[in-house]
Amino acid sequence: MLRLIKNDSQHEDTLARIYKLMQLDLQPDTEESDELEILSMLVKKYEDEHYPIPEPTPVEAIKYRMEQMNLTDAELSEILGARSRKSEILSGKRKLSLTMIRALKERLNISADILIQLY
Repeated sequence: MLRLIKNDSQHEDTLARIYKLMQLDLQPDTEESDELEILSMLVKKYEDEHYPIPEPTPVEAIKYRMEQMNLTDAELSEILGARSRKSEILSGKRKLSLTMIRALKERLNISADILIQLY
């Protein structure tokens, strides 16, 4: 029986059931595949409420994307306009300008919502 997850014990039980369902070779539009989808939504709701993950700072997002994309410091400097700017931004001494935010959004595909945050 499907129910809302209200505590950590129910959360663990639901995760165990999800794991069991994931071990099966489920076909779409079956009772088990629907159950897996619903349980996943319930877990997401519970985890979003009880274990929220904060948005990264602009600097954390830039560093993460650099690592993901294997970008060099020189490539980031090119995006930001100057080597000294890159250093100042990554150290937190300088804030991003609107031009830099636009370039980072375009070239690194970082959400503008993250880049415009105060940090």
